[in-house]
Amino acid sequence: MSLNYIILRNLRKNIKNYYLYVFALIFGVALYFSFVTLQYDPSMDKIEGTIKGGAAIGASSVLLVAIVAIFLLYANTIFIKRRSREIGLFQLIGLTKGKIFKLLSAENLILYFGSMVIGIGAGFGVSRLILMILFKILAIESVATLRFSVEALQQTVLVFAAIYLLIMLMNYTFIKAQSILSLFKVTSTAQDRIRKMPLWEIVLGLLGIGFIASGYYLSTLLFSGKITGMNGLMISMIVTLVLVIAGTYLLYKGSVSFVFNAIRKSKQGYLSINEVLSLSSIMFRMKSNALLLTIITTVSALAIGLLSLSYISYYSAGATAKDSSPDDFGFARVEAKEKFVQALDGAKIKYKEIHMKPVIMEVDAAKIIPKDSKDTVLTTSVISDSSVEGVDVKPGEAKILGYSSALDSMMSLDETGEISFKTLNGPIKQQLTGISGKTIMPYFYSKGAGVFVVDETVYDELAQGQDPKLRSAKGAAAADYFGIELADRSQLKDANQIFTDQKPGEMSISQYEFEMNQRSNMGLIMFIVGFLGLTFLITSGCILYFKQMDEGEEEKAGYTILRKLGFTQGDLLRGIQFKQLFNFGIPLVVGLSHSYFAVKSGWFFFGTEMLTPMILVMLLYTALYSIFGFLSVLYYKRVISESL
Repeated sequence: MSLNYIILRNLRKNIKNYYLYVFALIFGVALYFSFVTLQYDPSMDKIEGTIKGGAAIGASSVLLVAIVAIFLLYANTIFIKRRSREIGLFQLIGLTKGKIFKLLSAENLILYFGSMVIGIGAGFGVSRLILMILFKILAIESVATLRFSVEALQQTVLVFAAIYLLIMLMNYTFIKAQSILSLFKVTSTAQDRIRKMPLWEIVLGLLGIGFIASGYYLSTLLFSGKITGMNGLMISMIVTLVLVIAGTYLLYKGSVSFVFNAIRKSKQGYLSINEVLSLSSIMFRMKSNALLLTIITTVSALAIGLLSLSYISYYSAGATAKDSSPDDFGFARVEAKEKFVQALDGAKIKYKEIHMKPVIMEVDAAKIIPKDSKDTVLTTSVISDSSVEGVDVKPGEAKILGYSSALDSMMSLDETGEISFKTLNGPIKQQLTGISGKTIMPYFYSKGAGVFVVDETVYDELAQGQDPKLRSAKGAAAADYFGIELADRSQLKDANQIFTDQKPGEMSISQYEFEMNQRSNMGLIMFIVGFLGLTFLITSGCILYFKQMDEGEEEKAGYTILRKLGFTQGDLLRGIQFKQLFNFGIPLVVGLSHSYFAVKSGWFFFGTEMLTPMILVMLLYTALYSIFGFLSVLYYKRVISESL
């Protein structure tokens, strides 16, 4: 029997166990190649803004390689341990360790580079589709052409060849370090079964639940205004992160076993076949995979959280643009405004002008600012209620409009209370009667801190007593505000093109352009995070699937006994379904929970709507993740059918 025959025979024999590994490898190569193809694609030059398309894609490709490399190395560790008995038998029949290494290297070479060739072909095929998706997200009107990149091919081959060499080095080290006897014991010592739950594990279980609950509670306080100062905020964030990650590890190490053991004791030992195959198996096995599950859960939560935040920002781009500028176009310089309206008249675009004259004032707000705040004097703009449509303020009263939700979460003002405007003629006291997030002037006037609206008579008095130093210190921000609102929204793109061509400079804003820039920047981030998250989802799902393959092979003898006792294949399969529900469901639910509290603590910095974008992301992630649980059930079904 030649070595070549053994290689081909083993390849055919093991291909059924490697199919998901091969799929993940093809998927990783295809995604990496298509990413690098985008990086070298000339059409990426169309993506402008604060984030350059090619650079962002290039940086994300490095993270993509890291995810795929870790997965391939880990998967190889699982497979080499599963084949330890086979390697021991090869040594028993006289093959040297060097020949065994050559055998495995040749087998991996065929499998690895065969998958890589298919992956490159698939990546080239879908690269145009990916580019079309990116253009659709960024609202770029351009034709996505299919272009083969030699640079991308070279980079892909070099990167995955380097990963292959690492895999071979790992295999060589494993074979050299193992004796024949130890090779027959590798799989038997891979899982540690504990028959009795010790006290320390119960303590760890309770601590895990307590740590996670404490981390969640602390996350709700981060931007609630109860934690002040950057140092306090940073320390709180670090403590929250440590509590949640440590709690997650302890959850898998002890909490799951503790809860399942409590359920088992409540039944006084009378467990159904479903509970034997699910609860009993998980409570003893999950603790041995605590570190792996913690990493998967943490990175899953990070991927879901980042994708949710980027989608929140993308989803809220229109509302954010309106918060930044209430009118279609805003100007602080009359020259820029006049030039723009002349162009609109020439293009026969109808519009309405809004004119406001803000007065910069210092406001003593000690009675409405939180007591622990060090600065109680606000410097802000004040306007008359006559210049704001639909707003009527009585003499002696004042309102704040345009106070951002992000600022409100960090410094929540009382909606009622006495305030005092500082003027050269002495303080003018007013009674605050309400705070609203409705924006009436662009952000460069209010900086998100809102604009005070007072009665016209009070406004005139404030204008006469204004300190000239405040106006000069504010510079252009203290100038009059000119807003342009189009009568026909269908002419918005044409008007924006005029605005762009004129380049009006600072202190001028286009609501439409702001929205498009927001969609472009956050759309690119969402695109990258989405594909990186999808890669991690595939790889982590495959890892959990491989672990279930190991457990299935170990438990095959137990299924044989149960079948001989009279339990049907359907009886065992129902128990397996419950088991997979817990195996895949617990990391998923914990990851979703972590991401929910992480997003909830600071989502308002990214947009105006949280639930809809976050729920859509979570549902998509859950649906894709569930596929691996379904595949695991199918694998167990085959194991059960072969057990008798």
